[in-house]
Amino acid sequence: MIHDKDYIIRIVKQFSEFLSKMILGGESGGDEIELQRVFDTNMNDTFKMDFATLSSKSSEEILQLINDKDNSHHIPFLELLGNLFYFKNKENPNPELAEKALVFYEQYLQKSGVFSMPIVSRIGELKKA
Repeated sequence: MIHDKDYIIRIVKQFSEFLSKMILGGESGGDEIELQRVFDTNMNDTFKMDFATLSSKSSEEILQLINDKDNSHHIPFLELLGNLFYFKNKENPNPELAEKALVFYEQYLQKSGVFSMPIVSRIGELKKA
């Protein structure tokens, strides 16, 4: 069971790192089809659904999905969700995506107790838009 938990956390962190690279570097030097394949694979491995299905859920429904998971998974999932919705909003600006990114980033900061300048900066950017 402990190996399953470690595996889930590793998958979540890898997906979050992938998104961070996409956000920071625009990582578009790679093949767009390959990047989309990696994104889709990560979505399926992490959430067992595609982004369209996940984003169609309300923030409350998504938070409930996270709250149903092991407590040790909440913080990494909240950070990932913030990065995910932030990235998708950057890709295609949408007030609903921006609002979800804000909700998950704020939840992440509350639960983790960590001060993250990049996340605080993203929250500021999202609130201005």
